[in-house]
Amino acid sequence: MRRALITGITGQDGAYLAQFLLGQGYEVHGLVRRNASAGLARCRLVRLGIAEQVALHDGDLADLASLVRILDQVAPHEIYNLAAQSFVHASWQQPCLTGLVTGLGAVNLLEAIRISGLDARFYQASSSEMFGLSAQPLQCETTPFRPRSPYGAAKLYAHCMTVNYRESYGLHASSGILFNHESPLRGVEFVTRKITFAVARIKLGLQQTLRLGNLDARRDWGHARDYVRAMWLMLQQDRPGDYVVATGRARPVREFCDLAFAHAGLDAADFVEVDLGLLRPADIDVLTGDAAKAKAQLGWEPTIGFEEMVAEMVEADLCLAREHAGRGSNRPCASRGSPPRASGSSQTMP
Repeated sequence: MRRALITGITGQDGAYLAQFLLGQGYEVHGLVRRNASAGLARCRLVRLGIAEQVALHDGDLADLASLVRILDQVAPHEIYNLAAQSFVHASWQQPCLTGLVTGLGAVNLLEAIRISGLDARFYQASSSEMFGLSAQPLQCETTPFRPRSPYGAAKLYAHCMTVNYRESYGLHASSGILFNHESPLRGVEFVTRKITFAVARIKLGLQQTLRLGNLDARRDWGHARDYVRAMWLMLQQDRPGDYVVATGRARPVREFCDLAFAHAGLDAADFVEVDLGLLRPADIDVLTGDAAKAKAQLGWEPTIGFEEMVAEMVEADLCLAREHAGRGSNRPCASRGSPPRASGSSQTMP
């Protein structure tokens, strides 16, 4: 049985990846940082019904010794580094922490692999935010990087160091340059989930308005289930490499908003307010990925459409909102209200 170690296993991507790998017959381990809300952090794994099927290990990307210890205990065949301070808006408020966790944390993990002498394949979760203000209409693996946030800069450092460890030490280290990908497991700090949860609350009369920042920012949105499959495919290749994972079509926040409200039988114009305080210090107008390499070499293509994804998120949040209304709670908990298959204070689009 192949063993996989996932950092960030309690996040959206980590939970879906764990579910996918279990379906492939893997033994799945996850690194978790011990804190007061550690139990709550497992709620996505609970929601997917896999909490009892994964082994969790206390550790921290900022602590090299703990990483070496966990690698020695688990001896994984594949390592997926998904952990990060991933809120772009917050990265301006906490640039040092973002650099430490998102940037240097990846290098600590790479160094732990090198020190241990482990023959494992490594995946680094890179980000479209690294492209920043791109002069090209479509961003691919050779597009120059120009990050516009501390988060994007930290991701770029981790990305470049992954390339360096691949070239310097011969590690099978690949990076997925993932464009925006969403799901019902997305945190409410992110604009897409902030929208769908607000739609559900407004539909049920629990909320009156939704405040958003830049409605004209355009992003290439796909579904997280599709994107974790691409991560796995990268580590099945004989040779490591870097791959853009995207749908190839960018849509404005306004369109996501309109579609979400319409699915609930509402008109977004009646409820959405623009709040200039939610604008980023430096924003990116549009990001659109060219995943031709992933299609040609990995055989990967997205299977879940934009409209289907938005509908799934709204339906899931309607279930959550009804349950929270019954409990008198205003905060969504990912461990409850599993969605049928078919909001925070900032606007975050990683």
